Amino acid sequence: MQQLQFFPSKTIAFYMGRSFLVRTFAILAALVIILQTLDLLGESGDILAAPGNGQAALWHYVGLRLPQIISRFIPFSVLLATLITLATLNQNSEVIAMKAAGVSAHQILAPLVLVSIGIAGVSFVFNDRIVTRATASLNAWQNVDYGAVPKASGGVTNVWVRDGDDLIHADVVTGRREATRLGHVTLYDRDGGALKHIVNAPYATAVVANGHVAAWQMHQPSMFDVAAGTDSPIADVVFARGVTPDQFTLSSVDADERGFASLHAAIDELKAAGRPTGPLEAGLWHKISGALSAVLMPLLAGVAAFGLARSGQLAMRAVIGMLLGFTYFVADNFALAMGNFGAYPPQLAAWSPFLLFLLIGEAVLIRTEE
Repeated sequence: MQQLQFFPSKTIAFYMGRSFLVRTFAILAALVIILQTLDLLGESGDILAAPGNGQAALWHYVGLRLPQIISRFIPFSVLLATLITLATLNQNSEVIAMKAAGVSAHQILAPLVLVSIGIAGVSFVFNDRIVTRATASLNAWQNVDYGAVPKASGGVTNVWVRDGDDLIHADVVTGRREATRLGHVTLYDRDGGALKHIVNAPYATAVVANGHVAAWQMHQPSMFDVAAGTDSPIADVVFARGVTPDQFTLSSVDADERGFASLHAAIDELKAAGRPTGPLEAGLWHKISGALSAVLMPLLAGVAAFGLARSGQLAMRAVIGMLLGFTYFVADNFALAMGNFGAYPPQLAAWSPFLLFLLIGEAVLIRTEE
């Protein structure tokens, strides 16, 4: 009957779960401190080179970069904590004692898997609510070389749109559909690839005809004539005929900068506009599969717990567990890259590494001990 119980002993489950959780966060803290220090050393020169930046700007960078590092290395921390926990238990003959008491390999790993599910849930919420916002803020800051970032007021920043030969740049885009407003907009008027005029305006609004946006109008513009080298104010300019609002509002949708619900809504809008969404869909589903990667780590590293007393190859089995874990991360990044290129369907790119290594981990565990 004990073999049929998920947790044969609450005492064993609590002891293993607590040890595993403490080691996970201890390893994560160590990795974050080291990597954040190295990252800050690499970026501090560029940050301080921007006018007006000082020590406060460095701390601001740390606050924005820290969530990204934590998010990226949570699965690595779970993998290393699993290896250390299981190798320690085996080295102290605690695994032998549990096996002698009739506890199966799956029951030994069950407390670690349960804790990993909790870590995966926290990781998903952390990524969705904190990491996406930090990433959006950091990208906007880096786009202006760590200078002053224009206030987006809930919109998007640093948007580029092409209209035939012409290029349009807006520092800030706010609103939706007919209420879309372009802030600090610049029109690069080109003819056959040669730049003729540069038109700047504080803002531009949509020109609506028959209930649809037919063009855009610059207000209080000035024009720089490239050939003459003169800059002078001109009357309001109507430009970008046929350019739709979604080309501005959805031109820079980044899966890393949006939460699950926001990204899902953006994908629906892009589909309605007839634009490709494959890479974004892969990123959407990867938000779930990426968080669940923490659940795989105890299974992949489980090889380090069993068979050591007989074989005497503790280090070798720990290395095998580590290689399985790191191979998963390589395969996951490869599949996601293929999804971004359109070579893999979005669901396959997001879920195939997880399902493949779930089967591999289970097969290795059964082959090793069960």
